[in-house]
Amino acid sequence: MGNTIVAFVHLGGLLAALAYAIVSLIQGNVPRFGLIIVLLGIYYIFLLHPAVKKEIARRKAFKTKK
Repeated sequence: MGNTIVAFVHLGGLLAALAYAIVSLIQGNVPRFGLIIVLLGIYYIFLLHPAVKKEIARRKAFKTKK
């Protein structure tokens, strides 16, 4: 249950940051938009992507055991 809550908090933070980046772009602040997008990409690559790959492997292993 705790992992699910943490996942939803992270998802909410990512969506809020993405919304802020889009608002910045609409307001014409392209450098801020670029910086936020680059930082979100780095966050995904280093923190979330390894966990996503592990989860995919875990689910594949679970399906093959059935």
